[in-house]
Amino acid sequence: MTWALADCWTMTRRELAHWAREPVQLIVGLVFPVMLLLMFGYLIGGGRGVRGDYIDFLVPGMLVLAMAFGLESTMVAVTQDLNKGVIDRFRSMPMVDGAVLVGRSAADMLQSAAALAVMAGVGLAVGWRVHGSFLGVVGAVGLLLLLRFAMLWVGIHLAMVAGRPEMVQTVQILVWPLGFLSNAFAVPEAMPSWLGPVVEWNPMSATATAVRDLFGSEGGATATSWAAEHAGLLAVLWPLLLLAVFFPLAVRKFGALSK
Repeated sequence: MTWALADCWTMTRRELAHWAREPVQLIVGLVFPVMLLLMFGYLIGGGRGVRGDYIDFLVPGMLVLAMAFGLESTMVAVTQDLNKGVIDRFRSMPMVDGAVLVGRSAADMLQSAAALAVMAGVGLAVGWRVHGSFLGVVGAVGLLLLLRFAMLWVGIHLAMVAGRPEMVQTVQILVWPLGFLSNAFAVPEAMPSWLGPVVEWNPMSATATAVRDLFGSEGGATATSWAAEHAGLLAVLWPLLLLAVFFPLAVRKFGALSK
């Protein structure tokens, strides 16, 4: 177990070293969700159906979107390692299988935690306030990182299926409909009757609603569906379901690449 953890930590440090050599990609990943927050808060803001302060409603939704966007950097890194033969060279070393993927995912989670801190700081600067308890804040951060971890392994699997960095951009486009068909910007009750239920069952909507409740944020509409009333439960079940499906698929695909 100790040597396996050491291998994973070695691969994590490798990814962190890439940040030092190529900081632009890291900075862009941190700044992009901030730009979205400011754009929707001040240029497009005033979400339909939102009660109270829109910033109070928007910031938790943007924290959820920050966990969905930026997956392409990890996906591109995986495909580049595959195409350049880096992973084959690692396999020739006395290293535990999968340490490369674990190191890549660990580095991604560190970047995601940094993105949350930056977004929360900007949110506080523009007037967002946390009204929940300390445990509520911890729970909200835990749900956000759980969502990111689940989507990360979806991305890793799709990256290995895509095989080439240029294909990753096509796959990443799929994240945009998922993000914008959520309640990050507006409440489902203000949407067309056929669209509202779709939005409520979106995994990102469940996390956004649960996070708003834990932060004590105002502005959300009254829950009128099972999905909205049990958002906290779904915020845990959806990521676990994604992990149950895509983590084994990613591990199996990685193992097949070595044959």
